[in-house]
Amino acid sequence: MTLPRLQEASRTTWAPQVIAPSYLRGGEPGVLHLGLGAFHRAHQALVFEHLLSAGDGRWGIHGVGMTRPDLVDCLKAQDGLYAVRVADAQGLKWQVCGALWRLSVAARQRPEVVQAMAHPALRWITLTVTEKGYSPELGQLLADGLRLRQAAGGAGLTVASCDNLRGNGQVLQALVLAACPDEPLRDWIATHCAFPCSMVDRIVPAMSAPIREQAQAVLGVNDQAALGTEGFWEWVIENRFADPSDAAVLQSAGVQVTDQVPVYEDAKLRMLNGSHSAMALIGAVTGRACISDCIEQPHIRDFITRLIEREVAPHLARSDWRDYRDALLRRFANPHLRHSVHQIATDSSLKIAQRWPPSILGQLQRGGSIDHHALAAAVWLRYALGHAEDGTPYAIQDPSEALLRALAAGQQQAPQASVQALLARPELWGAQLPGQSHWVARVTHWHQRILEAGVDGAIRQLLQEIA
Repeated sequence: MTLPRLQEASRTTWAPQVIAPSYLRGGEPGVLHLGLGAFHRAHQALVFEHLLSAGDGRWGIHGVGMTRPDLVDCLKAQDGLYAVRVADAQGLKWQVCGALWRLSVAARQRPEVVQAMAHPALRWITLTVTEKGYSPELGQLLADGLRLRQAAGGAGLTVASCDNLRGNGQVLQALVLAACPDEPLRDWIATHCAFPCSMVDRIVPAMSAPIREQAQAVLGVNDQAALGTEGFWEWVIENRFADPSDAAVLQSAGVQVTDQVPVYEDAKLRMLNGSHSAMALIGAVTGRACISDCIEQPHIRDFITRLIEREVAPHLARSDWRDYRDALLRRFANPHLRHSVHQIATDSSLKIAQRWPPSILGQLQRGGSIDHHALAAAVWLRYALGHAEDGTPYAIQDPSEALLRALAAGQQQAPQASVQALLARPELWGAQLPGQSHWVARVTHWHQRILEAGVDGAIRQLLQEIA
């Protein structure tokens, strides 16, 4: 039997246990979001959904996919509706999000997107575009929209980056100002618009067939845009808004408004993202498909716990890092997420440069152990061979794939030279870490153990040798 599609017209057929939008959808969106991927739809969109459900109609979203018309067309066919499965130790719940009121694709509807930035009803622009760094084209798109808004006499906007970039609000503001054609526009943006820094945290695996199938079974309708996520989420945002009253509004939805975003940002990048990268590489090489498959192994769990406690936490200002650590371990073990190690390992050459070096350098300066990071770096070199220990090949999705494969190719015959070549690259490790002899020695040591005993064997040896 063919199920009806998830749409407003099929609402009467949705299963009664599903949380559905309880407000009148439509009207002019107050938020324009750039980057309509899974993360936004399972994170910020649900925050705005909460505000809409509470009766504040200013938070409807104009969702803009940057380059993917397939996703936007799918959501349009579903009236912007999609289901989210939230799963944790307390159980499962399904929610249909109705916050997407309008949809566009920037690559094919650029004038429409620029015009939307000038609409009087718009109050916010949010972004989840990339963690690789913003392009000049993005800066130009925003500058063009803000120029129209200035010319129309519109009010200023809050332009909030939610990308995993350090100082993301400052980075975005500088990008937009650099794209402005004249000084009056730059002055208007600097005076009337706000670019708060923010940190967002929620594990959201990519869309998958099993989630779509579960959505159909539970909702009783066909939802091609269904998502799965965890119960935990954080949005920490700088107290810097075009409309200062938005601070209290966001706090009412559970968002943390603070002047100390870097404290949370550092903890997330180094504790969550840093350990995620280590586990993803370990999982790929050992043939474990998902993060939960890794963390359920006692030796990997102990390794990650010690990585956080001994080499990361000493250099963080987040006072509740122990509670955050415990939450991370529970989240990693969530069997419902099925978060692919290969998805997380994508673009490792860009991610690791942000996630590992600050902790390693901090440990070197205080004379502390760097062995957990050293072993993770050695696993990265082994990962770059492109096949698991049982011989199963996998794709390396990384802008530096050719370089990584070249560095890894000779590691069986000349392991020390391969390690030295990997660690000498400042684009992978930053300016300070290359040339640190103790770092090179420890990575070389653990790389040799991996070649001799395999990744699992090397981790067990580390746990025994470094009590």
